[in-house]
Amino acid sequence: MSDILVSRTRKVGRLSLNRPKALNSLTLDMVRDFSTALDSFGGDREIVAVVVTGEGQRGFCAGGDIRALYELRNGDRSLYETFWREEYRLNVRIAAFPKPYVAVMDGIVMGGGVGLSAHGNFRIVTERTRLAMPETAIGFIPDVGGSWLLTRNGGVGRFMALSGMTVGPHDAIFAGLADVLVDSAALPELLALLSDISEAEELRPLLARFAKSSGLGALSRHEPFLRRVMAHSSVERLIAALETEGSEFARAAAATLAMRSPTSLKVTLQLLRRAADAENLEACLRQEFRTACNLLSTHDLYEGIRAAVIDKDRDPHWSPATLAEVDDASVKALLDGGAAPELEFRAWI
Repeated sequence: MSDILVSRTRKVGRLSLNRPKALNSLTLDMVRDFSTALDSFGGDREIVAVVVTGEGQRGFCAGGDIRALYELRNGDRSLYETFWREEYRLNVRIAAFPKPYVAVMDGIVMGGGVGLSAHGNFRIVTERTRLAMPETAIGFIPDVGGSWLLTRNGGVGRFMALSGMTVGPHDAIFAGLADVLVDSAALPELLALLSDISEAEELRPLLARFAKSSGLGALSRHEPFLRRVMAHSSVERLIAALETEGSEFARAAAATLAMRSPTSLKVTLQLLRRAADAENLEACLRQEFRTACNLLSTHDLYEGIRAAVIDKDRDPHWSPATLAEVDDASVKALLDGGAAPELEFRAWI
């Protein structure tokens, strides 16, 4: 059976990620199959909307298949350049899709899963949603347009990008990564009704019928403080501000950052600063692609994956081991160096 299930019900196209045992983590073939199906639905005049879901009870999508990347550490790592190139192009296709794109972000939504959902225009979360861009915990950067998404709405998104912290549905909505909170128990009925619409205009009132009120999450309660902290121009000053504030939340936040790859933290902060001034999603993805390709040759990426998903000891040995050892020249080289071809995109016709 295919890892992407494609179907249609009346005038609605359906796409479902179908690797539930792997939390629907993405492979290159899945990206290609998803892109082909999306192009088909986009060009079909009878289709009025597309609904995207994940199979299984645990999550929508846990991101790219980083175990496969680890297995390539001594081989042809350029295969992941191809993966990212095609994945990022798909992210742009989703953001510019000419019809309503409805993503059901139930359960775990991480990394590449955010790229398949948060660029859509109708993004549904449930009380089971656990969303994160956890890349700094594996020596990487928030990609799939994460630098664009997480710099549009204050300090919460920026802190999520740096810390990799997992949030629930309320913070996901507050950070601008989701729109509507729905009870998970109501999803079967909602999906059945979504499949039965005949006009795009029916979507918004239908979702409003199922929407629950969304309050403040653990991070969004601290938005004014996080906005001030994230204004600092260096990771060292940012962590010092957290430690100086001294609250339980600030101490926990500082402790979380202390566990992340020092290189990833410094590169990510500069990535976010550039993204805040970027003209569009495409510009951010080009920067992310260049940096991601450069990170393929770094120690921390493979050590982070080892500690997180191979040995699962949660004890990565970063190199350099401290922020002080990560110099500005190495950060700039990861952001601007390398010889990867420029990432290009195509418009919907």
